[in-house]
Amino acid sequence: MSLTEKMTLENVMASFLGEGSNAWLNVKIINQSNGSDSLFSKSDLGNIPKASSLHANADSYSLPTWPWFVFLGGAMSCLIFSSISHLFACHSRSFYLFFWRLDYTGISLMIVCSFFTPIYYAFSDRPHWRLVYLTSITLVGILAVITLLAPALSSGRFRGFRAALFLSMGFSGVIPAAHSVILHWDHPQILVALGYEIAMGLLYAVGAVFYVTRIPERWKPGTFDILGHSHQIFHVLVVAAALAHCAATIVIMEWRRNLPA
Repeated sequence: MSLTEKMTLENVMASFLGEGSNAWLNVKIINQSNGSDSLFSKSDLGNIPKASSLHANADSYSLPTWPWFVFLGGAMSCLIFSSISHLFACHSRSFYLFFWRLDYTGISLMIVCSFFTPIYYAFSDRPHWRLVYLTSITLVGILAVITLLAPALSSGRFRGFRAALFLSMGFSGVIPAAHSVILHWDHPQILVALGYEIAMGLLYAVGAVFYVTRIPERWKPGTFDILGHSHQIFHVLVVAAALAHCAATIVIMEWRRNLPA
């Protein structure tokens, strides 16, 4: 088959396979016009990096991602449990007790899981402190869930107690956060992440104030039954706080990823 016939056949193939094949066919046509049937010349093959160097480069940027998915799983579980609880808690008293306790369990789970990502990456070079902090918050979360499983604590009389318990769990993160800043004070990314975490804490605190005080519906009963009542404001602030924490974890992950292996 002559060169012209080959080019005609390959043009037909290119129109059939689409534009993505044109680059491959053009390279082959050029090589054939130079008297070579191979796709790449020997000089081109020599410029391809060796597999070992590619693997070495990949290893230098490897970073465990399971703590990130622990946080995402906890946050999604909390929001799913909350949605289910708000949907079915009004069915009966037994449903009310079960689903609100499920809701409180989801909140505790989200708080505990939120600690995993920043602590894991911030203390990667100090595994003993990482183990201490993660074990401590996990045990506190388990104790909180056991406490909140008591049916009596699901009543409105203990609204303030529940808010105080959740805030105490969340603000216990001040200790590892301060420790991390002391260890890595010369890394500006840690301070950026700390700023996001402070914003998260403020959003949670303001949300808890709305949750406990029931503002604004206490000022105008009935006006905010459908839209704008304290519980809706509380949930909006909780989601905003979760997004702030998400931003902080991304900053910490990128900081740890860019450190020398």
